[in-house]
Amino acid sequence: MPPSSWRDCTASHFICEKQPARASRGMVVTNHPLASAAGARILADGGNAIDAAMAGLFALTVVEPMMIGLVGGGLSHIRTADGAHVVIDAMSAAPAAATPTMYRPVPGAAADVFDTIGNENLVGPNAVATPGSLRGWCAALTRYGTMTLADVMAPAIELAAGGFRVTPYLSDCIASAAPDLLADPAARATFLPDGDPLAPGRKLVRGDYADTLRHIVQAGEGALHGGPLGALVAECIERRGGSLSREDLATYQPVMRAPVRASYRGWEIVGPPPPSAAGVHIAQMLGILEGYDIASLGFATPDTLHLLAEVLKIAFADRAAATADPAFVAVPVERLISKEYAAERRAAVEMERTQAWGPGVSPAASPHTTHLTVADAQGNIVASTHTINSLFGARFIVPGTGLIPNNYMVLFDPRPGHALSVAPGKRVTTSMAPMMALRDGKPVFALGLPGGKRIFPSAMQALVNLIDHGMSVQEAVEAPRIWTEGNAVEVEPGIPQAMRDALAARGHAVLAVPTVAGGMNAIRIHEDGTLEGAACWRADGTPIGLSGGLARAGVRFTLETPRHAG
Repeated sequence: MPPSSWRDCTASHFICEKQPARASRGMVVTNHPLASAAGARILADGGNAIDAAMAGLFALTVVEPMMIGLVGGGLSHIRTADGAHVVIDAMSAAPAAATPTMYRPVPGAAADVFDTIGNENLVGPNAVATPGSLRGWCAALTRYGTMTLADVMAPAIELAAGGFRVTPYLSDCIASAAPDLLADPAARATFLPDGDPLAPGRKLVRGDYADTLRHIVQAGEGALHGGPLGALVAECIERRGGSLSREDLATYQPVMRAPVRASYRGWEIVGPPPPSAAGVHIAQMLGILEGYDIASLGFATPDTLHLLAEVLKIAFADRAAATADPAFVAVPVERLISKEYAAERRAAVEMERTQAWGPGVSPAASPHTTHLTVADAQGNIVASTHTINSLFGARFIVPGTGLIPNNYMVLFDPRPGHALSVAPGKRVTTSMAPMMALRDGKPVFALGLPGGKRIFPSAMQALVNLIDHGMSVQEAVEAPRIWTEGNAVEVEPGIPQAMRDALAARGHAVLAVPTVAGGMNAIRIHEDGTLEGAACWRADGTPIGLSGGLARAGVRFTLETPRHAG
């Protein structure tokens, strides 16, 4: 039996394991309690949501080293208090020395499988792409924050220098990556010092990484991007046979992009544009679903699950054909998100059986990530997803720095001539989905999660849960999910066997999995201005809210003894 603190979330098939937090002055939700505390500390010290989000991201590089790092990349979707939206694209890019034929594809691999001989694009120096996280975070802080880099990095430095307790989740992640981590002396010394993964509860001190963070406080982002720290990283990777250079690090710049906007049942859905697939294909899938009464069909019923699986297959067929770095591929965004195209695709859907879906568009001529969501009382909101890509990235540490490089090159198609093929300077295509939903021009929901290709399909399902099924944010982030990109339909344990059988009867190859994607977190902005934060059972997610405030003006306290007459 579940603990008595659990409660039924819906009349459907699942229960929530965690409780939301509600506050009036600010809310920070990250996938680790200490990172949430770091962001909340900044809010309490007078910072805004952008300051708090950057503090949370830096702290996550310490306490979630398997997920996020300075030699990584990602997206930050920011809504400022004046209602403006911007997506800061800090996605990693192929080094200048990269070529379309730099890898040897595994013969006979399916079109959606990017495996290479020797796993060169997955593990080791040749898997490392040019990182953008640090430059992206500094750009967000400079443009929209109110605090200094030293201010927002202070919690991370304290955590690295003083240490923190290893969670069961981190310990399990170390165990999963142990064979590769053991092969690298620095990684072994950090995460498997006795030859075994660090046990839950053991204190992990990252002194070399604390020194790296202190150096960045003194030298700024240039320490990595053009300075001596970057030289150490580049020399390490080049010495091991990789292609990332000092010049790649020095010349990298984040890109400020306008978000993709679409409507769904009177709501405005706002998400990241290409090279992210999320904004475009979430809008596409919702456009198709808009033609059905999803609320009446019900949550996790055979009809609803079938429709979700079909729109996922459609979206992935189009993603593979046409969604990539817009500097290299002319992505047909307007066509993909149009109601007309949604109607065309919807007309081909059959309710009684699944089918094989091919792309309906082409480019014109020319589970291991982390996420945080932060909002403040002034109306600033940040949804930010960043990663070193796979678990522990390229699975080695640059000696003396504590830095774990990304393995983003695995997201490129190792075969030339495709939308996702390798090209010098090309940004990787991502499924990151830092999303927001607005009603009558006012933000109501902000959410996101880790999970590779499963990210934007999971974010879409959360939006359907919120808008169609009327779930709370806690219910929406914890609800069981499904995923497919055209082959097997993965289903989480919360989907009952009878529903799985019904899917199979319609021709879907159903595959039971422990989880689809990672720990989602979200914030709801209520009409009275209060903020509700939620995080799900799939990670160490923790919402921390800030309420209360300073003393009323003019209030003073005195220790003087009152004088009485008489």
